[in-house]
Amino acid sequence: MTRGESPAERAFREAAVPPDGEPWREVDFTVIDLETTGLDHRSDEIISFATVTVLGGRITLVDAQYELIRPDRMPDADTIRIHGLRETDLVEAGPLSDHLDRLLAALAGRALVAHVSGVESGFLGSALSRRGLELSNPWIDTAALDRELRRLRRSPPAGSDPVGLSDLARSLGLPVHRPHHADGDALTTAQAFIALATHLEAYEDPLTLRSLVRISEGERDDRGPGAIRRLLRRLRP
Repeated sequence: MTRGESPAERAFREAAVPPDGEPWREVDFTVIDLETTGLDHRSDEIISFATVTVLGGRITLVDAQYELIRPDRMPDADTIRIHGLRETDLVEAGPLSDHLDRLLAALAGRALVAHVSGVESGFLGSALSRRGLELSNPWIDTAALDRELRRLRRSPPAGSDPVGLSDLARSLGLPVHRPHHADGDALTTAQAFIALATHLEAYEDPLTLRSLVRISEGERDDRGPGAIRRLLRRLRP
């Protein structure tokens, strides 16, 4: 028997993407962070997610989400050392299918923000494709925004890897919330995004969604050894 399309799936599929010429403060963003059992979205699984909304250039927590997910295969010791989620934490959580409608509601019609966004886009794209959905939302990458701001200020970071999220927040004078936990990293990323976009306005006014996506494109490839090295740098405590 074929499973019918849920109202959340229909709303996600029919939602219009934000106009890319809109100034960024007029765009609705969902900031998302995932914790996973590994690095490969084709074989590894999501074990927690968190979302935070940015509206009018401000964080709103009224619809913030944080969920634990029970995977088919529990995380191994190497990934547990990063996110701290053990089998005992996940065994009573629901599978991703139990939470996907709520996640879709947070994604529908929004521009999406993540730190090193190729990770989140890869895992979310795989999860949605299993429901017959395509993840076509525009993506903003705070690692890429940081690199661009440093370029404009003529103070590029050492090396080619993106700055880790905690280091990025500290460099902007922002607090770091529960590093390597999805809820804390989503909030830290949201604060960093607002700060970075505000600084970038000094160089491009109005700063549009199109501009943010263009800056972010260089960090979007989630495949290959270079991307894996960048992710490992991001995940190290």
